[in-house]
Amino acid sequence: MQDQALPEPIESPFLADSAGPIRHGFFTRAGGVSEGIYKGLNVGLGSNDDQSRVMENRARVANWFSAPAAKLATVNQVHSADAITVGRDYDGARPSADALVTNEPGVVLGVLAADCGPVLFTDSEAGVIGAAHAGWKGALNGVLENTIDAMVALGARRNAIRATLGPSISVKNYEVGPEFVERFRAYDPSYDRFFTPSARSGHMMFDLPALTVARLEEAGVQAGSLGLCTYADADRFYSYRRMTHAGESDYGRQISAIAIMEE
Repeated sequence: MQDQALPEPIESPFLADSAGPIRHGFFTRAGGVSEGIYKGLNVGLGSNDDQSRVMENRARVANWFSAPAAKLATVNQVHSADAITVGRDYDGARPSADALVTNEPGVVLGVLAADCGPVLFTDSEAGVIGAAHAGWKGALNGVLENTIDAMVALGARRNAIRATLGPSISVKNYEVGPEFVERFRAYDPSYDRFFTPSARSGHMMFDLPALTVARLEEAGVQAGSLGLCTYADADRFYSYRRMTHAGESDYGRQISAIAIMEE
């Protein structure tokens, strides 16, 4: 593992504006030791990548926050709406859930994605942070709202929470079939606004980022987006859909993470 390059996460000006002791980063593929189809900073424990390389990549992410690898908290993501609260005594467990919140310094909250939407949350005044993995299923079923509720339970004020959607697949590259569209129309007829016709008859292009930001705003928080597409930028991001179109056997996962820094 000779690659000693440092990770190069993207920071959101919207979150950094009033972050105080809170640090965050939407990590790219840069600065990792994985090779082949996983080349770069693959942190996916569920991938078939060499696990020693995955662990080194995770350690590099934690180190960017000046934290030990053991304090990088992630979950076994299952496209649920479940959010868990992480304490200072975090022991490395990865329960099945899709969001994490904390008000404890020194714990790094991370969510993985490879087209789904990673969302980072902060209420810097209350000292409460969150991270959520929001694919279409999680976004539709309430993972964003549940993350916000869990932050409020720790003392955050809803209207003081800021949230940013990180790199995710854009409407230009997310084609879906009629059954998918009908599921959303049945949930809320107004959700038709997140679909536009594609070149294929009966298919539509789905705007997952727009749905995500809309759900955040409707939940009463201040929301923004980096506007970056995972599918379109193979140099910086892993993409599940790009992998399937290329006929590759597996794919890496990038991480988005946030922490309250210890003084």
